[in-house]
Amino acid sequence: MVTTQNSHPNETSRAKLFWTLFKTTFTLSAFTVGGGYVIVPLMRKSFVDKLAWIEENEMLDLIAIAQSAPGPIAVNTSILVGYKIAGVAGALVTLLGTILPPLIILTLLSFIYNAIKDNRVVQALFFGMSIGVAVVILDAVVTMARTVLKTRKALPVIIMVLAFIATYVLKLNIIIIILSCAAIGILSILVASHNESKKSFTGDAG
Repeated sequence: MVTTQNSHPNETSRAKLFWTLFKTTFTLSAFTVGGGYVIVPLMRKSFVDKLAWIEENEMLDLIAIAQSAPGPIAVNTSILVGYKIAGVAGALVTLLGTILPPLIILTLLSFIYNAIKDNRVVQALFFGMSIGVAVVILDAVVTMARTVLKTRKALPVIIMVLAFIATYVLKLNIIIIILSCAAIGILSILVASHNESKKSFTGDAG
């Protein structure tokens, strides 16, 4: 469940909070190559591991919501993270921090693109960056998979494996996969709640 956190004592601390939110998202957006699937795991490292403002399970929930919502996953995740930490104002701050760097960089590149598009040095630079991007994405996959395995529950592991097969082998649409996983999760909760209610009723009757 995603909840907002608004327990900061004074305006000075709130200003510092907003500055940290903006600085973190701006830096990640400005210096990360590879799109949302690279920025998102780095957000997790910043807000979960470094700042400890969000729990690991909460971050996974936010990423799932961001992935299933329309729009770029990096922007969606930054909005949800900002809202989780500091409400609507926090969401606006993280949104601004995320969209400003590409807006500035793309504007500048539009003026020099024709001059650098065939440059071998630039091509080699981006090839090297793509290798780093692959490593970051792999790290995110391993970290999130480890979190699922730590639950020691069969259903989440089965869902994870089936989702991987559906994505990598069957090449199914990611939206279909996410909605299917969500439906299975909801169904499992309803079944568990029904079983608990049944046990409680049986115990009371006995």
